[in-house]
Amino acid sequence: MAGVRPLRPGLRRPGPPRLPLPRALVPVAGPHDPRQDDPRGPEPPRRVLTRRRVLTVLLLGGILLGALLVAALVRESNVGGEPNGPVPLRELAARDGRDVGTAVPGPALKNYAGYREELAREFSTLTPENAMKWDAIEPERGTLNWTDADAAVDFARRHDMAVRGHTLIWHNQIPRWLTDGGFSREQLDGIVREHVRRTVGRYRGRVFEWDVLNELTADDGSGYRRSLWSDTLGPDFPARVLRWAREADPDAKLYWNEIAADGISAKSDRFYAFAKALKAAGAPLDGVGFQAHFNLDGVPKGFEENLRRFSDLGLDVRVTELDVALQLPADDTARARQADIYAQVVRACRRVDRCKGITVWGFTDRFSWIPETQPGFGDATLLDRELEPKPAYRAFAAALQAPTP
Repeated sequence: MAGVRPLRPGLRRPGPPRLPLPRALVPVAGPHDPRQDDPRGPEPPRRVLTRRRVLTVLLLGGILLGALLVAALVRESNVGGEPNGPVPLRELAARDGRDVGTAVPGPALKNYAGYREELAREFSTLTPENAMKWDAIEPERGTLNWTDADAAVDFARRHDMAVRGHTLIWHNQIPRWLTDGGFSREQLDGIVREHVRRTVGRYRGRVFEWDVLNELTADDGSGYRRSLWSDTLGPDFPARVLRWAREADPDAKLYWNEIAADGISAKSDRFYAFAKALKAAGAPLDGVGFQAHFNLDGVPKGFEENLRRFSDLGLDVRVTELDVALQLPADDTARARQADIYAQVVRACRRVDRCKGITVWGFTDRFSWIPETQPGFGDATLLDRELEPKPAYRAFAAALQAPTP
């Protein structure tokens, strides 16, 4: 650079004066440190610099800790976000003229943003898992709680989802005041009528289908399941309940939802006879639901044939509570088998014109009823605990978009 005399080789240009290092940064001396002979004693530490370093370390540590905590909270409550596939399940089902839904537990809907995001993106129908059952709505006689049911219906409205109401008459999850009440047939008839009209009427125009009757068929196919309803109300009570529901909302579709009647069996034969008799009597039964709680034993023999014979009665049919439980810990072979079972159910539904859609009973392993009710089993749903798609999800989606089988 002009005006600067070059240095002779081997020389360096003097720099700025060097400040002494803080004591904390001075290298450890050998056996004898001459500074210790200074009558003034060792040089005191540079407190200003030391405090700054401490404050800087504390600040950076606090920022790092805060970031880790935020990341953990986000992962806990807001997992998800990335699409599971190029096209959501709800859109694939709609292209085929069907819907795809899921059961929704109230706590998951309330507390987990990532869960809500996946729910709205992937599914076109929503079934409150427990919020519309009698013990949730009226735990004490005359004390009504609509909070969770309202929240589910409001969420569905905001996200262009339809609601399946579940369930009005079931032998489980009945409040104690009802089971222990010792009511006569006439009294119980009036209580049931009031419950059905009040519940269906509240959501008139907002719930498009109701599981009015749930699991009424005896497991051995001998007749009605023994319960408060069959023991007290008499054999014609299903028709009466259906009529009360129709009066409360003439536009809602009314279903009888049944468990373990998915294939051809003595139980499904009895279920078929009940449905046929109701249709013949002019009862407003619009459809039947097959719960389809499966495991690696697979889809029961005659599943598609069973759907078809009910639809031939002039009834819509649905798969209403699909899951496929795995024995834990599950390996890749089990997960592949699970995926194939999910795909088989989708294909069977698509081959039956009046099969309106499929509802899975929970879509993430994080919120599934299986581990609580079947010890040693779990991982029954389409997404894992972190809302990541499993082989079952991919098989389900592929079966929806494959050429009509």
